[in-house]
Amino acid sequence: MTTVISVENLSKVYRLGQIGTGTISRDLEAWWAKMRGKPNPMLRIGETDHGNRDSEDLWALKDVSFTVKQGEVLGIIGKNGAGKSTLLKILSRVTAPTSGRVRVKGRIASLLEVGTGFHPELTGRENTYLNGAILGMSRDEIDRKFDEIVDFAEVEKFIDTPVKRYSSGMYVRLAFAVAAHLEPEILLVDEVLAVGDAEFQKKCLGKMGGVAKEGRTVLFVSHNMVSIESLCFRTIVLENGKLGFDGLVADGISNYLQRKRDISTALPLKDRKDRSGSGEVQAIEINLFNQNGETNNKIGLGENFSIEIKTKGKLKKAVVGILIGNFSRTQITRGYTWEQIADDIELLGDDIIRCDFKSNYLMHGSYSIHIWIGQYNRCSDYVENAAELIIYPKDIFNTGRILDPTGGLLYSDAEWKINNQLLSRKELS
Repeated sequence: MTTVISVENLSKVYRLGQIGTGTISRDLEAWWAKMRGKPNPMLRIGETDHGNRDSEDLWALKDVSFTVKQGEVLGIIGKNGAGKSTLLKILSRVTAPTSGRVRVKGRIASLLEVGTGFHPELTGRENTYLNGAILGMSRDEIDRKFDEIVDFAEVEKFIDTPVKRYSSGMYVRLAFAVAAHLEPEILLVDEVLAVGDAEFQKKCLGKMGGVAKEGRTVLFVSHNMVSIESLCFRTIVLENGKLGFDGLVADGISNYLQRKRDISTALPLKDRKDRSGSGEVQAIEINLFNQNGETNNKIGLGENFSIEIKTKGKLKKAVVGILIGNFSRTQITRGYTWEQIADDIELLGDDIIRCDFKSNYLMHGSYSIHIWIGQYNRCSDYVENAAELIIYPKDIFNTGRILDPTGGLLYSDAEWKINNQLLSRKELS
């Protein structure tokens, strides 16, 4: 396939803080002193000149290189501030790089900020034509697609009403509908699938999937790993402006979430600040035990295990939940006192809560453990990625084979029969 985007050693630096002295005359004084080799007259006594003393350089991107083939759907992921939006702005020529080179073959359309160019006093119809023109669509093209855009946005009854009277959901639906009906060779999408309600997000995802199937190249930035996994085959991970990973989407998501989890689980639970809830009770320590009662977060396939939480704080009618999920933040199984114990529990101040998972059907792999403590629908403490659980593979059915973890999140201890005759595991092997 033809390469349509080539990024070579791309870097972008921003200057933070004050640049210069604040006035032209003082800037000229400082410049003239520098030219004569004299100290900066604007410095305070004892202060050292480091150039722009109140500013610093921030490298939004640093030596990033990758290529994108025609018809490829590339997911771009990373935490806030990693450089994702900066990369798309450079590709769409909104801003220029500090160094490096970008080669693009084909017409680019950008969905960087939904609703840019909408005027509140104009009607939905007028804004559709205005916004379409801003995004590069001809009037004939908008005429041809107008009914489809309005139908997609579900605002037919309000299309001749000024958009200042629209709800926020109606506004973003129409804005996305206009932008989504562009027909460029390359489409840059920055987190716009987070607009609207759940049903509209599903429709947006379907629309983006249709764009990808038409053979157009898509670069898709999102924090929604399910959307990334649904739309993309390949992904890159940006971290602090640098390229941290480039490969298959499943591996990229695992890489990204592993980086996040490594940061969080490196801290003792009592020192974690990335928690939510009222704080009446907090989990301050977590320990995992194997089926032999030994402290160990590595558990064999099919083996029982226990999770123990130490808490501080008092709470009557308390509910404690231990949630186990995968890299994509999908909850797989859990233990909840409210679901499994008839009586209310009371936390007295310094408590140790233990949950024994006696039926472990988790497929081998790595899992995240989250903690929830509260009263029914009121949360006192919620901590994501409180600990890591690792299930290692075993020949659990004595067939000489290891289960394939790509076949599902859980395995089943199933029995097989032929003509009502039970097959032994030895015969199956």
